[in-house]
Amino acid sequence: MKKSIGASTIVFPTPVFIVGSYDNKGVADVMTAAWGGIACSIPPCVSVSIRPERQTHANIMAKKAFTVSIPSSDYLKEADYFGIVSGKNEDKFKVSGLTPVKSDIVDAPYVKEFPFVLECSLFKTLELGAHTVFVGEIKDVKVEESCLNNEGKPDIVKLKPMIFDPATWGYYGFGKFLDKAFTAGKTVKK
Repeated sequence: MKKSIGASTIVFPTPVFIVGSYDNKGVADVMTAAWGGIACSIPPCVSVSIRPERQTHANIMAKKAFTVSIPSSDYLKEADYFGIVSGKNEDKFKVSGLTPVKSDIVDAPYVKEFPFVLECSLFKTLELGAHTVFVGEIKDVKVEESCLNNEGKPDIVKLKPMIFDPATWGYYGFGKFLDKAFTAGKTVKK
């Protein structure tokens, strides 16, 4: 029997996205966001929900661009730090020792040390309660070569991404391979 725990912002898995943007002086900023995911296939889009009081919100509204970096679990502490402090008060890159890289496609930075990045132009916004949903059209995906498989596609094991557990506020790594999508279900018989 299932027990009701009430309305809540709990869903699994929840990503650990590092959203990169520039402020109005051209200073690189990043923040950690868990409310997001793929929003559309054609055009390829990703969404991220950000509260208006966050520096990143103002940055994206002004520059109409952002990046989404996915950190490996090797950078758990830095990723968590990016969500704790505000870019209004601290230079997160300077404090963390990580390196901002200017996208050559959109007006936003990404984190050099993180193995996977989406470069996005702002496609749509939606005011939704406490957050604004930013939908970014993915203009390019960059992946560290050492994290590609033999077919040239991102390898989740090599990337070592994390997920956020909104129920316990914990971070988790990924487990073992289970089965191939669009193949496993073919064994279900009528």
